Amino acid sequence: MTKVTLTVNGRTMSGECEDRMLLVHFIREKLALTGTHVGCDTTQCGACVIHMDGRSVKSCSILAVQANGSAITTIEGLSAQGELHPVQAAFKEHHGLQCGFCTPGMVMTAVDMINRRGGSLTEEVVRSELEGNICRCTGYHNIVKAVLAADAEMAAGRQAAE
Repeated sequence: MTKVTLTVNGRTMSGECEDRMLLVHFIREKLALTGTHVGCDTTQCGACVIHMDGRSVKSCSILAVQANGSAITTIEGLSAQGELHPVQAAFKEHHGLQCGFCTPGMVMTAVDMINRRGGSLTEEVVRSELEGNICRCTGYHNIVKAVLAADAEMAAGRQAAE
């Protein structure tokens, strides 16, 4: 067993695990943060996307021991003081979720996309960047609308702050 210590959603958290345990299972089973979903364990679906050291990653493709010392943000860490993150609010407003299984991964991918490319997103860019995330309910049209709306809102907020 190996001790793994992470900064998760701003808090230092530790747990012991076997060296072969995937980060997604460590987050869910050892840290009890179940918002990150396990869909395939083969990096195909994107339900397990989290932010590690500021970038979106599929947590089923990383061993927990490899992430030791990293800063992790899960879907639970996006909300601030009870307020939805703008991407979460846009998913709600634009019906960008159906069954909700893919939603955490889609939201985390969208937040990273907006942080990296914000203000310049197009439908084509959003669809391309979301290719690694599968929605089994085929809600892509509303997901893309939600991401574009959140991008516009966040860009306007950045301009107002300047």
